Amino acid sequence: MSTATTDADSPTAADLKTLDTLARVEQGCTRCPLYRDATQAVPGAGPKMAHVMLVGEQPGDQEDLAGKPFVGPAGRLLDQALVDAGIDRDEAFITNAVKHFKHEPRGKRRLHKRPNASEIDQCQWWLNIERDLVRPKVIVGMGVTALRGVLGRAVTITSMRGEPHPLDDGSQLVATIHPSSLLRTRDRADRDAKYKGFVTDLEVCATLLAST
Repeated sequence: MSTATTDADSPTAADLKTLDTLARVEQGCTRCPLYRDATQAVPGAGPKMAHVMLVGEQPGDQEDLAGKPFVGPAGRLLDQALVDAGIDRDEAFITNAVKHFKHEPRGKRRLHKRPNASEIDQCQWWLNIERDLVRPKVIVGMGVTALRGVLGRAVTITSMRGEPHPLDDGSQLVATIHPSSLLRTRDRADRDAKYKGFVTDLEVCATLLAST
């Protein structure tokens, strides 16, 4: 894995030697236009030596306000799925492929908008530094935005799902859906089936962690 070069006025990857420093510097990120409408950047959170890194797509409304990843409804669903899969959230590093909340106003609400390829690719610089600092054994990419952020190219979830994929840095990638997609599923039976599949994907991660 290689980290991309950054703007002349920005710090280099070599300058960012701790997660605390990285989180602080992310607040000044102007690599793409998303910072203009977001409350703040939302850095990853978790122990530096975490064996598993969970990568979501981008912060939501509650994450944007709190400055922490996965604290809203999707985060609560993720918490339950991790319990069901036998993974301790406190031992995982949780982050997003894109660090600023992309949205559009709808009355008093701010509705989520999917980041485009350029925004994901610009933010990959931060994700790569997180990976270099944490050095997880397993990375779980939740959603197509997360997978592009990890791999640097567009892929489908179905083409990657079901088995781990070795990465250049020695870690293994497990692909799955983003938990927010479950919240958008109205049919109960369909939602239950998707949740079961989500937990099954996380169990692949748990098996990999148990074997290391």
